[in-house]
Amino acid sequence: GGGAYPSVSLTCPLPGVPKAVFAAAESRERFETRVTVLQNGLRVASQNKFGQFCTVGVLVNSGSRHEAKYLSGISHFLEKLAFSSTAQFGSKDEILLTLEKHGGICDCQASRDTIMYAVSADARGLDTVVNLLADVTLQPRLSDEEIEMTRMAIRFELEDLNMRPDPEPLLTEMIHAAAFRDNTVGLNRFCPVENTDKINRDVLHSYLSSYYTPDRMVLAGVGIEHEHLVECARKYLLGVEPVWGSGQGRAVDRSVAQYTGGIIKVEKDMSDVSLGPTPIPELTHIMIGLESCSFLEDDFIPFAVLNMMMGGGGSFSAGGPGKGMFTRLYLNVLNRHHWMYNATSYHHSYEDTGLLCIHASADPKQVREMVEIITREFILMAGAVGEVELERAKTQLKSMLMMNLESRPVIFEDVGRQVLATNTRKLPHELCALISQVKPADIKRVVTKMLHKKPAVAALGDLTDLPTYEHIQAALSSKDGRLPRLYRLFR
Repeated sequence: GGGAYPSVSLTCPLPGVPKAVFAAAESRERFETRVTVLQNGLRVASQNKFGQFCTVGVLVNSGSRHEAKYLSGISHFLEKLAFSSTAQFGSKDEILLTLEKHGGICDCQASRDTIMYAVSADARGLDTVVNLLADVTLQPRLSDEEIEMTRMAIRFELEDLNMRPDPEPLLTEMIHAAAFRDNTVGLNRFCPVENTDKINRDVLHSYLSSYYTPDRMVLAGVGIEHEHLVECARKYLLGVEPVWGSGQGRAVDRSVAQYTGGIIKVEKDMSDVSLGPTPIPELTHIMIGLESCSFLEDDFIPFAVLNMMMGGGGSFSAGGPGKGMFTRLYLNVLNRHHWMYNATSYHHSYEDTGLLCIHASADPKQVREMVEIITREFILMAGAVGEVELERAKTQLKSMLMMNLESRPVIFEDVGRQVLATNTRKLPHELCALISQVKPADIKRVVTKMLHKKPAVAALGDLTDLPTYEHIQAALSSKDGRLPRLYRLFR
C-alpha cells in the first residue's frame, strides 16, 4: 500500500522493488502461420496465440459446387451428419462427453466450396481432439437411423427457410443460381426436397471417396505448438484407411465458374411471414448482382473496399458512424427514401469468381422505383470517389478485419481457408497495407469492368410491378466507359 512509502511520488519507481520484465514475442516467427505438408499431401497449418484454449479443425475442399456429377444436397447431408457415430465413438453423445472432459465444443459448416469440422477445447487435450477429428472425417458410420434423422432435419430446415421473415439466405441462393446458372457456385447449397429420399450411404461414400482425400484437406490449429500438431497429424491422419475404402471414386470436378447472368423470380405471398402484435409489413425483395473477381486476384482488395463503401443495412439502426451510417446506401438510399426497408451491399468471393450484389426491400407498390434507385447506385459507383469516403471505407474495412481476428475461431477459419486455397497465409498487417494502397482510380477500374457484364437478378414476393430483365440489363449496361441513361429507360 501507499502507506509503506509515504514520501515516494507516484511517478517514481518504488525503492527495493525488482524491475518488471514483460513478456514479449521472441521473434517474427511468433506471428507467422507455419505450414507443413505430410507425405500423403495433407497440409498442417498453425498460428500461435497465447491462451489456455485452442481451436483445431479439418477443412476439406468440398462443397455444393462440386456436386455436378452427383445428387444435389450431399454437402448439406454431410454437414448435418458431422460428429455423429464413428468407428471409435458409438454416438454423438459419446463424442460430446469426450469433448466435455476438455471443456470442448464442436461444429461443422458446409459452404459452396469448403466443408469445415472444428473443435475448440483446452490445449492440453490436443491429442484427443485430433484423434476425434480424424475419426469424424474418415471413419463416420453413417447409420440408417442417422441418415433418416438427417432427412427429417433437412426437411424441417427447408420449411423454415421458406417461412422466415428474413429472406436473405433464400435470396443469396437465388442470386447465385441466376449468376452462375447450372454450374459450380450456382448449384444449390441446400438439399432440394425431392433429393432427401434419394441420398443414402452408398451415394455419400461415392462422393466422399472422390473429395475427402488428403491432398484436398488442411488440418489447421490456433493456440497450439506447430510441432505438437504435426505429431498428432502423423499419428492419426497418416496412412489411415477411410471407411469408404482407398479405391478411386469418380473424377473430381475441376470446372471453372461460368458467369451467365439472368433472373430468377419467385412470386410469393409475403403477407403472413411475420404474424403477431407487431408484424413486419408485406415486402418485395430484390437482389441485383454483377460479377466481381476471385479472392486470388489483385482486384479483390478494391472490391472489398467498394463493398464497405456501399455498406447499407436496415431502415433502422441504433448505431452511429461506427455502424456504417455514412456509407452510400445509407446516405443516398435509406436517408432519402423513407419507404425503403433495407438496402445492403454484399460481396461473395470464391477461388475463380465473385459476386457483388445489393439487396433491397420495399412495399410491392414501390418495386419499380426501388429497382431504379438500386441500379442508379451501381452506375454511380463508376463516378467520382471522394477522398474522405474512400479513407473512411478503408479504415472501416481494416477495423472490421482486425476486430474479427481478435476471435480465435475466426483466426482458425482464416488460416484454414487461406492455406487450403493458396498453401500460405497473408497476415493481417499485409492485408492492411494492401487496403491502404487502394486509390479512387482502382475503384473506378473495377467498377467499369464489372458494369460490362450482364446483371444477375433475384426477386421474391409480389412482383407485379417488377421491370423486365431487359430493362434492368439495359439500365446497367456500360458501353465505352460511359454511364447509361437510366431514367429514360424506366419512364
